[in-house]
Amino acid sequence: MVIVEAKLIALDWGSTRLRAFLLGDGGKVLATRQSNDGAATLHGAEAYARALGDLIGDWRADHPALQLLACGMVGSQYGWREAPYVRCPADAAALAGQVLRLDDALSIVPGLVDDAAQPDVMRGEETQIVGALALHPELAAEACLVLPGTHSKWARVSNGRVTGFATHMTGELFALLRQHSVLARLMPADGSSPAAPEAFLKGVDAAREDGGLAHQLFAVRTLGLFKQLAPEQLPDYLSGLLIGHEIASELRGAAPGRIALVGDPALCARYVQALTRFGQPAPLLLDNTAPAGLWRLAQTMKLI
Repeated sequence: MVIVEAKLIALDWGSTRLRAFLLGDGGKVLATRQSNDGAATLHGAEAYARALGDLIGDWRADHPALQLLACGMVGSQYGWREAPYVRCPADAAALAGQVLRLDDALSIVPGLVDDAAQPDVMRGEETQIVGALALHPELAAEACLVLPGTHSKWARVSNGRVTGFATHMTGELFALLRQHSVLARLMPADGSSPAAPEAFLKGVDAAREDGGLAHQLFAVRTLGLFKQLAPEQLPDYLSGLLIGHEIASELRGAAPGRIALVGDPALCARYVQALTRFGQPAPLLLDNTAPAGLWRLAQTMKLI
């Protein structure tokens, strides 16, 4: 079926998934598709072109004049082609000004780099931040945007620009410790455990106390050994401990301003619980803001 209102094809192309959005007036999502052809699974330009054609070849045939704008790991060193990083502080105009034009129809959004202390980078999250600010302009003055995930990002925004950010490998650490460490031996082997919110908050509370993470992690084992936590409670305790240390690190020093969480609702709910434990006010909750960000960047570039 031809959707005549379509104005842009937006691509959120991460490491594990390719998500495509057919956008209409005002950035309205008219249709969505996704595949498992993430950037980490593809090698070479032909593979990328084939993955794109397999997913939305009919969209392009129906709308041959539409521009495509992509963000994420598709622009990384192992992506379709490497897009340059833009240095912080940066806003939508700075990102739009360094978009990589792959061909007459397809452009790739650059990532962000913060090298004020040690180099830190993001790809894809910068577009979600642009989308969050487009949907909630009140955040532009002063805010902290948190994007939980495998590599969680904490981005500081001031006057509409990302002034700096920090990456925490919380999700990846959880997966490694849960599956491949001595801590995993007392947890259910099949990886499925019922939710244990009390154990999660116990881990968050431990992170608020004095003691290094490397030391406190061993308690995941000893609390199980001495039957103070049941095996099915240990994954949530580990999760709370890691998320708690992430939050403690980011709350140290200057106040973060208004906090907004952007990402998977279930994961964001954990961060809400943990932030509340730290005495923080309820954050703004946003789901996937990449389509809104790609629309705003396309507007800035005058693609639409």
